Amino acid sequence: MSKGDPQHSHLAESRPRAVDLMDALASGELSAVSLMQWTYDRIAQENPRINAICTLVPLEQSLEAAQRVDDARHQGQKLPELAGLPLAIKDLADTRGVLTTQGSPIYAQHVPDVDSLFVSRLRAAGGIIIGKTNTPEFGAGSHTFNPLFGVTRNPYDTLKTAGGSSGGAAAALASGMVALADGSDMGGSLRNPAAFCNVVGLRPTMGRVPTLPKAKETFSRMAVEGPMARTVEDCAAMLRIMAGADSRDPRSLDLGALPSTPALTDAPKHLRLGWAPNPAGLPIEPSVLSVLSGAVTAMQNLYPTIEEVDLCELNGAMGVFTLLRAAAFAEGLGDLYRSDHDKMKTTVLNNIKLGLELTGDVLTQAESQRTRFQKALISLFDRFDYLLLPVTQVMPFPIELEFPTTINKTQMQSYIDWMSSCCILSPFDVPCLSIPAGFNSDGLPVGLQIVGKAGDDWGVLRLAYAFQQQTGHWQKAPLTALEVSHGVA
Repeated sequence: MSKGDPQHSHLAESRPRAVDLMDALASGELSAVSLMQWTYDRIAQENPRINAICTLVPLEQSLEAAQRVDDARHQGQKLPELAGLPLAIKDLADTRGVLTTQGSPIYAQHVPDVDSLFVSRLRAAGGIIIGKTNTPEFGAGSHTFNPLFGVTRNPYDTLKTAGGSSGGAAAALASGMVALADGSDMGGSLRNPAAFCNVVGLRPTMGRVPTLPKAKETFSRMAVEGPMARTVEDCAAMLRIMAGADSRDPRSLDLGALPSTPALTDAPKHLRLGWAPNPAGLPIEPSVLSVLSGAVTAMQNLYPTIEEVDLCELNGAMGVFTLLRAAAFAEGLGDLYRSDHDKMKTTVLNNIKLGLELTGDVLTQAESQRTRFQKALISLFDRFDYLLLPVTQVMPFPIELEFPTTINKTQMQSYIDWMSSCCILSPFDVPCLSIPAGFNSDGLPVGLQIVGKAGDDWGVLRLAYAFQQQTGHWQKAPLTALEVSHGVA
């Protein structure tokens, strides 16, 4: 495609917004074939050094799918919202006809016959599945590496982690390989990589996106699937497609609970915000708090009523999360533990073992504590419309490090303790969003976490959009492979 090609203008930016691509495709100003070829060229340029896309559908197959979209559009057919948009799906979700490994040697050759529900919804909306994004083994931990595909690197510094478990998705977005991506989040697996890679990630209210095929797994329901994108408006557009009730998931929420008015662009007024720099007494690296102090100042320009809180209401919530997470691992992976434990990494084995050893009394007590914490959180939302807190407790760390073992000289007791600023919210069904909030002196991104009451996903998105428009941090792109090779500073 030459510089003079009229379609080139839509791809002149290295990271076009999804909503702009969708508009250009719908109007016919951009062909699906041109976008598909551009996407594969971009992946060929960026993926070798970042390793975000772990499985890629052959180009010929994707071009054929794109050509069908163009042909249908030329014939005047009414096409769905995402028609022609390339999508890569996290390697935990089933994708019909496309390798799905969960980052585990056990599933190294697994090709599903059916899609996960949200994947089928993305296909029905016209999205073209071009491959899978990398994830740690069974999504365990917030550093993306596995024995099948290796480590995913941070586009802002390839010597640093992209986070996880949706690290491949976040890195693919940040480097411009895709415009939309899905993530999943039990203890921060969507929010952490979004913060580390300067993109937006929404952990929706429990039930907003049905968890099929896992609707019958009681403890695993703490994990939710949600949208990731470079901008809030892209994230909101994807959520509308992923969301909606399904009769097979009795806890799923109807789309009617996700309003179309007021518009995302209509900034909310007179909000009461609670800012928790050290939520529940958790240690946070000074460099993270330094960036976030500037973010809170920017937020105060929009909403002056910001009160600092300690979030002591959630002291001890990490213990509840740890037990329920272990129960989820035992529930979802217990059979594999018995049959293929020799093919699992130690941290996964330990989580499953802990879950299998939990007694009914311990689980009952954990559920009782969860109810108590949830009531306290509901009371907080009587005082505040939204809570603000760090997404991550540390900056992106070296890829050689499996996980941080200390924060501010505080010893971490497990490989997930350093994620507590996200984990302490996961048991309570509330929507949590990571929004780009700035960069440290080394040019590494930091995310601000916005938390709303259960069901208020749209309100969280509206607040995030107002902050995004005030700050514009999402626009700072990492260097491309070409710029790196030319020594651009």
